[in-house]
Amino acid sequence: MSRRTDYFNDPAAPKANSIVPAVTAFVVNDAGEVLLERRSDNGRWGMPGGVQEVGENIAGTVVREVLEETGIQVEVIGLVGVFTDPGHVIAFADGEVRQEFSLCFRARKVSGEIKVSSESFAVRWVPKAELDSLDISPTTRQRLEQGFRDSEVPLIS
Repeated sequence: MSRRTDYFNDPAAPKANSIVPAVTAFVVNDAGEVLLERRSDNGRWGMPGGVQEVGENIAGTVVREVLEETGIQVEVIGLVGVFTDPGHVIAFADGEVRQEFSLCFRARKVSGEIKVSSESFAVRWVPKAELDSLDISPTTRQRLEQGFRDSEVPLIS
């Protein structure tokens, strides 16, 4: 199952050989539940997201990734934060070792119904009270906490 391994401030982590612009989307419904997926590349719960492709702007990346991974059409309405912790390194099966560079955007649902994609085992709206019971990476937890703070000032880390 695991096609990637995340390292968090681990001295045994491999050295990064790339930095790639990536996004995650903090999407909350009217009931205050956050949109999460159980990822097929590592089995953990996370916010929908992915890497920017040539020819698209970063807001377009958010919209495309959320739709592809969850079936939900969103619009970007703000920035939760910029996450560039060099202590978070992601090693992929193909030999790429990426230093984190992720922009977390606040988005709202426009339309669509939840569907599972090839990138996820499950997709659902999760109540805030259930987050502690899920297997979520430390950096995703940081993004979720910042998103629920609902600050007008994005976190830059």
